[in-house]
Amino acid sequence: MRSAQLRGLRGATTCDEDTPAAIEDATQELLRAMMDRNELAHDDVVSVIFTTTRDLTSTFPATAARGIGFGDIPLLCASEIDVPGSMPRCIRILIHLYTTRPRSDLRHVYLRNAQGLRDDLPE
Repeated sequence: MRSAQLRGLRGATTCDEDTPAAIEDATQELLRAMMDRNELAHDDVVSVIFTTTRDLTSTFPATAARGIGFGDIPLLCASEIDVPGSMPRCIRILIHLYTTRPRSDLRHVYLRNAQGLRDDLPE
């Protein structure tokens, strides 16, 4: 049997507007999809890093994560670098997790307008 390894799981989504409700909805939708598509249990998650583009400032994505049960997991928010021409109103997530699955079996999740960021990945 394969022993659990520390892995990283990526995801991204976008918001239509910079409001706490829009950021909460997009963040929670993305976290749930990442957990569901990878059949993760809460105890598999070690920590989560969130980044937002500079046009999303009305609330922290970590606040939204705590709203769906991530309150006992270390959460960190940061600003994405402001690259000219980058996707606006974008939330990115990096989940650190323990899994026995090989890295190639992880399903990274890109929702809404962020789907175009990684069109090389399978759905």
